[in-house]
Amino acid sequence: MQYREITSEKLNVSLLGYGCMRFPVVGGDNSRIDFEESEKLLKYAIENGVNYIDTAYPYHGGKSEDFVGQVLSLGLRERVYLATKSPVWLVKKYDDFIKYLDEQLVNLRTNYFDFYLLHSLDAESWKKIVELEVFDFIHEAKSSGKIKNIGFSFHDDLKVFKEIIDSYDWDFCQIQLNYMDTGYQAGLEGLMYAKNKGIDVVVMEPLKGGKLANIPQKSKEAIESKASERTAAELALKWLQQLDGVKVVLSGMSSMEQVEENIKIYSDNTPLSESELEAVDYLKSFFESRIAVGCTGCEYCQPCKAGVRIPGIFELYNNLTVYETVDQSKSSYKGYVEKGASSLSCVECGECEAICPQQLSIISQLKDAHKALI
Repeated sequence: MQYREITSEKLNVSLLGYGCMRFPVVGGDNSRIDFEESEKLLKYAIENGVNYIDTAYPYHGGKSEDFVGQVLSLGLRERVYLATKSPVWLVKKYDDFIKYLDEQLVNLRTNYFDFYLLHSLDAESWKKIVELEVFDFIHEAKSSGKIKNIGFSFHDDLKVFKEIIDSYDWDFCQIQLNYMDTGYQAGLEGLMYAKNKGIDVVVMEPLKGGKLANIPQKSKEAIESKASERTAAELALKWLQQLDGVKVVLSGMSSMEQVEENIKIYSDNTPLSESELEAVDYLKSFFESRIAVGCTGCEYCQPCKAGVRIPGIFELYNNLTVYETVDQSKSSYKGYVEKGASSLSCVECGECEAICPQQLSIISQLKDAHKALI
């Protein structure tokens, strides 16, 4: 396993981190973790060099922390660096920061967290927790020894990311990054911005929720001549390995096959060859050519007066056309229909088209999306 130094403490963490949000479950119920099978996966990963374990308050319907705590209490806690996240959306007053932190310490059967993140920050949640004196909470939690390193995970645009980075002397941060999302949210520019500020970066969604591992057959065949020895997942993970500033890459592994493959990938520090990098470029171009709607998710069109979730619909539509997520996209769209937020609710007022920075033909493209997703 490859290891990298992280934070001012120069902790030696595994490049592969275990993201504890996609364990095997019982009966399709995400809140019912298959304890026996999931325990095997987590133990195997730790025994084979993975020492960064990442969970969060809401994962697996609120059961992930308790499960991880049970497994680590079997003599494994001191072998790993444990990370979890403050559910900032539940925080209504200052004391809630402490309440949830103490509850999480109990859940995870530990006296401290090596890494603690403010979970899923965006402009709105950031403004709220600053007003609730989050910096005082950080000082209190660190002074008490309950938190060793403080950071945040992020889901908004680059401008907001830079604002948050500049606001505090963070130990680390966590961003979504993969070869398809280089300009999405914080992206590559955010990675470099954090690095130049001396803030280490943990990467989430390296395979874009599995989409970059389970690629269409046509793209599989096209990359064989350029990267015959690499799987699609390997190309994506090795691409991140080469980025300066990336310290940990989180993977939500749900099978022993995935655990073994990812450990093998990050136990080899051989960089991608020129032809393999060309294969990544090909895949990126291939996927981009299949995008149905050039929506950037800026949400200038929101809120829609008719309640249509325009960016969400276009994301589902693009996922279907780009990554062939037919069942997943259609199932999610059905939820929009039931909530009155689908294309069916569009009244064709044209207000969204007048303010769209991409000048999209939103009305007609919503109709196209509906036909594909229904």
